[in-house]
Amino acid sequence: QLGEAGQALKRALAIAEKVYGPDHPEVAADASNIGTILKAQGDLAGALQYTQRSLAIDEKVYGPDHPNVARDANNIGQILKAQGDLAGALQYTQRALVIDEKVYGPDHPKVAIRANNIGTILQAQGDLAGALQYTQRALVIDEKVYGPDHPKVAIRANNIGQILKAQGDLAGALQYTQRALAIDEKVYGPDHPNVARDANNIGTILEDQGDLPGALQYTQRALAIDEKVY
Repeated sequence: QLGEAGQALKRALAIAEKVYGPDHPEVAADASNIGTILKAQGDLAGALQYTQRSLAIDEKVYGPDHPNVARDANNIGQILKAQGDLAGALQYTQRALVIDEKVYGPDHPKVAIRANNIGTILQAQGDLAGALQYTQRALVIDEKVYGPDHPKVAIRANNIGQILKAQGDLAGALQYTQRALAIDEKVYGPDHPNVARDANNIGTILEDQGDLPGALQYTQRALAIDEKVY
């Protein structure tokens, strides 16, 4: 119910502006949340406008190296990536990473998120080696923080699988994606959309390997799950 959520948050923003003034942290928080909703609705220009406002307030209130500034910078990076501005996306996300490393240290879950996001941007830019490096860093952090069988580990493993596939390392891609599938089956059960995603990705890898029966089996499984869920 994104429309209703957006209306409620815009009301909250108007109240906060009236009570606290235009440059208060509550205003920044509301603007950031509105930006997230607008991005989900596909209004990238509107999302960018609200998130940039949030960033400007947080920089003014907290200074340039605060976690809230990192959050805003990361969110702007994701919006710019969706708009196709990969260079801008990389710049903002790298800023978020630097702040979070400084605030939390090198092995914090937020650092893993930023590193993973940088990996996806680099992959979109065609820098597969760089993408692999950042995504592997995210995986190592999440394994250390959450253990080997956490959904975040599955996300990183799946992403690494896609990078390795693009690099032509089909055996490595299959290994990582099968790991993601095993985790997601354990965490969510056999009929979850994440399981469908993993199964579909395995199907494409097997197809590239020439294993068409195996590819068909996994892709049909993905289809059956999606039909059941959606």
